[in-house]
Amino acid sequence: MEEQQTAPDFSQIPSQAIRVITDPVGFYRDMPKSGGFLEPLVFLVVMALVAGVVMAILSLIGLGGPMGGFGTAGFAAIVMVPIGALIGGFIGAAILYVIWMLMGSKESYETAFRCIAYASAIYPVLAVVRSIPYLGGVIGVLWGLFLMVVASEQVHKIAKNTAYVVFGIIALILVVMNVGAERTARKFMASGEHISESMMEQAKRMEDMTPEEAGKAVGEFLKGLEQAAEGQKEE
Repeated sequence: MEEQQTAPDFSQIPSQAIRVITDPVGFYRDMPKSGGFLEPLVFLVVMALVAGVVMAILSLIGLGGPMGGFGTAGFAAIVMVPIGALIGGFIGAAILYVIWMLMGSKESYETAFRCIAYASAIYPVLAVVRSIPYLGGVIGVLWGLFLMVVASEQVHKIAKNTAYVVFGIIALILVVMNVGAERTARKFMASGEHISESMMEQAKRMEDMTPEEAGKAVGEFLKGLEQAAEGQKEE
């Protein structure tokens, strides 16, 4: 017999999001473990869409973060964030399903997806927090994994200490990766800005050069780019 899908109630989304943030223990304790994918899927997309809008607005004032884009380019987040959240939600649920199964959970993949989908309630808040260099990303990782610890205990009936140990190790790995990725992104952006300024200066100089002088200047500029690229590799 095919399981009946629970129709999403858009009017309940704000109160559900607030409860995930303010009372995660109570939310996950009362969260239905089944009812189909549609309702949690809609919740996930709505939260990601709100986060994308927040990121786009922040980008207009230069707070898009190292990977969020700046200016009008940041408005791509309105489309890209929901798409990324949708794909990441299903993949993340599969990973968590395996982790919880190894920890002794008997719950289904659908339950795992519901746990991670409703955790997206923190996305709009994190869209603001992530504008803080390095610390924002760390907060995002720790908050998200804290919710998975709560879900482990309340939904999957796994001992709290066990959940803290497992997700604590995962948190440590993800924090190191996150900081490293942000450091690389910021260095890349700094290099890009320097290259853009150099290109503009070179273009102004070339306006008054002969063809021979311009060709020589371009050659020197390309040589400088090659040396800069080699320096980045060595680091």
